[in-house]
Amino acid sequence: MSTTIYMVRHAKSPFIFGKERTRGLSNEGQINANKVTELLKDKQIDVIVSSPYTRAIQTVQGLATCKRLTIKKYEELRERPIKGLNYKVSEQEMLEAIKLSFEDKEYCLVEGESTLQAQNRSIPIVRQLLKEYEGRNIVIGTHGNIMTIIMNYFDGRYGYDFWESTSKPDIYRLVFNNENLIEVERLWD
Repeated sequence: MSTTIYMVRHAKSPFIFGKERTRGLSNEGQINANKVTELLKDKQIDVIVSSPYTRAIQTVQGLATCKRLTIKKYEELRERPIKGLNYKVSEQEMLEAIKLSFEDKEYCLVEGESTLQAQNRSIPIVRQLLKEYEGRNIVIGTHGNIMTIIMNYFDGRYGYDFWESTSKPDIYRLVFNNENLIEVERLWD
């Protein structure tokens, strides 16, 4: 019996230093969040879960409203901070750190979280969802880095290059047989 997870990476959100949890979607992001709803509204969806970050919730809120489902928030599904939230680095340093973190799963910048640490907090929730909703369809409102880290746990081919190729928003349909990832399909174009 297969279980489907729709990973929905959040739509565009203006970066505001120090507002990682609370920053919402931009106008373009909200328009694209509506397109996410349109793409998934005809799919059978049994549960919607999300990172507790505002931009992830806002991206799947329209779908939740359409399906008359409550979004279940899991702190363990929050974005992975590759560096401490009060630690500033250039965009180039950040990209290099993310790349290194997929090559060395214990690597992170000052006060950051490694890929391995992020997997250790998020994978138990994904396993719980796969067990609790076996044979059903799950939507996860997520972020690019933690989404890639979760997918990487189940299939090592998903790493930096995959992360770099994703968009905001993005949607991936993951099909599992028990805890074995057997199919991945990108639904966003």
